Amino acid sequence: MTISEAQQEVDEWIKRVGVRYFNELTNTAILMEEVGEVARIMSRRYGEQSEKESDKGKDLGDEMADVLFVLICLANQTGIDLTEALNKNMEKKSIRDAQRHLNNPKLR
Repeated sequence: MTISEAQQEVDEWIKRVGVRYFNELTNTAILMEEVGEVARIMSRRYGEQSEKESDKGKDLGDEMADVLFVLICLANQTGIDLTEALNKNMEKKSIRDAQRHLNNPKLR
């Protein structure tokens, strides 16, 4: 699935099942909540915090997909073509960081 196809599929799902989009501020709050769930898994599974029994069954991929879903909702609501935005962002990073990471002694 391409990013564009994902945006279309989410839009169709919202219209068919979700009735309508939550407003942008609500979706922003939901996005922060979902990112927090990813952060919790990451800090406990891969970081220094111990993983609680209640967190051991959590599916990191599913939580990341929740983040992506809400991000796509916000893009759709605000008229952002995520394919175009990502392409521009990668170009910006490629120019800005062309030598930065290669010259970073911390990455060696």
